[in-house]
Amino acid sequence: MNILLIGAGNMGLAMLEGLTKYNVSVVEKDIQKANNLKELYPNIEIFSSIPNIDSKVVILAIKPQSLNSLEIKGKADALISILAGTPLSKLKEKVDAKFYIRAMPNVAAMNKKSVTSVVGDVEFKDRALEILSTIGKAIWLNSEKELDIATGLAASSPAWLAIVAEALADGAVNLGLPRDKAYEYLGGVFEGVGSVLEQKHPALFKDIVTSPGGTTAAGIESLENDKIRASFINAMKSCYNRAKELG
Repeated sequence: MNILLIGAGNMGLAMLEGLTKYNVSVVEKDIQKANNLKELYPNIEIFSSIPNIDSKVVILAIKPQSLNSLEIKGKADALISILAGTPLSKLKEKVDAKFYIRAMPNVAAMNKKSVTSVVGDVEFKDRALEILSTIGKAIWLNSEKELDIATGLAASSPAWLAIVAEALADGAVNLGLPRDKAYEYLGGVFEGVGSVLEQKHPALFKDIVTSPGGTTAAGIESLENDKIRASFINAMKSCYNRAKELG
């Protein structure tokens, strides 16, 4: 399978390592970034402009606002776009391909731990999931609306969770724990909780940890008083609305 990755920014670069199992080439117009890629991946062909896309699976990993300025020749076997808020209808106007896929990975792709939302032509579903599974877990959705919702849940929420982690560390430091120890704890806590939540409902997990009159219950009371749930619900709504605006 011949894959052409257009764009090697933060997300494109995070995806690249997983894609090296295929015959992959990269388009990166930034000279410094291109030179860095050549050093990291000497066997990968790096283009400064987009070559003919015939018989290629094209992964579009640029900023949404850059789509209109692209000059693309040929017809791809498939287009996989990770452009936030950019609907399939707009992609079809700009790029000629047999099949069209929208995907939304998250930053954990750099460790092959992304949870990637996928939607599009079902005829290319299996191949799209195979490609995107090289960077973690890929989940097929039924509509673009579901993908725009999942953008907040999977792609944007890591940044929110990073804020949670930083705030928890600040709280621990404020009470006297060294910051390096706080972050060491949090890395393990987030990894462990993530593995448990794959098997248990969040409410059940919370109940297991929360004993009557204990420390966890006291913390939950404080969080509820500060409207923690409403804050995250509103963040999801804001993210979804922004995704629609970008489209």
